[in-house]
Amino acid sequence: MPLLEARRLRRSFGGLVAVNDVNLSIEPGSIKGLIGPNGAGKTTLFNLISGLLQPDSGEVYFQGRNITGWPPFRIARLGIARTFQNPSLFPRLNVLENVMVGCHAHTRHEFAACALRLPSMRREERAIRQQALEQLQWLGLESWALRPASALAFGQRRMVELARALAARPSLLLLDEPASGLTPAEKMVLADLIKKIRERGITVLLVEHDIPLVMNLADDLLVLHFGAPIAEGPPAIIRRDPKVVGVYLGQEADHAAAS
Repeated sequence: MPLLEARRLRRSFGGLVAVNDVNLSIEPGSIKGLIGPNGAGKTTLFNLISGLLQPDSGEVYFQGRNITGWPPFRIARLGIARTFQNPSLFPRLNVLENVMVGCHAHTRHEFAACALRLPSMRREERAIRQQALEQLQWLGLESWALRPASALAFGQRRMVELARALAARPSLLLLDEPASGLTPAEKMVLADLIKKIRERGITVLLVEHDIPLVMNLADDLLVLHFGAPIAEGPPAIIRRDPKVVGVYLGQEADHAAAS
């Protein structure tokens, strides 16, 4: 059984069809790449999977369960975490507190217990703090724990957002252009981390415009163009597909040569 399966997803905005009849299947323990030109519908597909948007038609299944129409907090609690194209942190919180936010998908205490500072709630808060610190330690970021999020550089914010997503204990991690804005050295670190995340048993769905990076990481690729799939398969096949080369890979090669 696929870990995640999307069946004939469609989403439009007015007269613009952003996702058009997309089928997606992700096997447990794999790294699935999602590529295509700007405006191809990749982030919209992420938003449909994570519950930020509802499809006009089609269904999303996770671990065999139909989660179509579920709100984001229920999907996160089930085991799907994500990052965003632009890192979204709470600037008034420090790094550790930002990562602690990711743990709250699995907390049990509600508003009254928090307001009254019940002993059980304080124990849970200490456990959350420890879980968040462990994620920072695993990523080698423990020295940043008390640093204000507002003081972080762009690449550092990306790493903290990744730590927060991992703190939610996902079985599926959606990474939306995680290498965007990173230096070549930071991209190498990121690639190693994504491999280690897979080794932890976490399945990864990766949207990325850095073609060498995604080709070297992904087991399988789905290519979108104007919201519709045009090719799917292993990187060795996708890089030779005439349609993909014509609409996307050729453009990326020209851009790389120009830069």
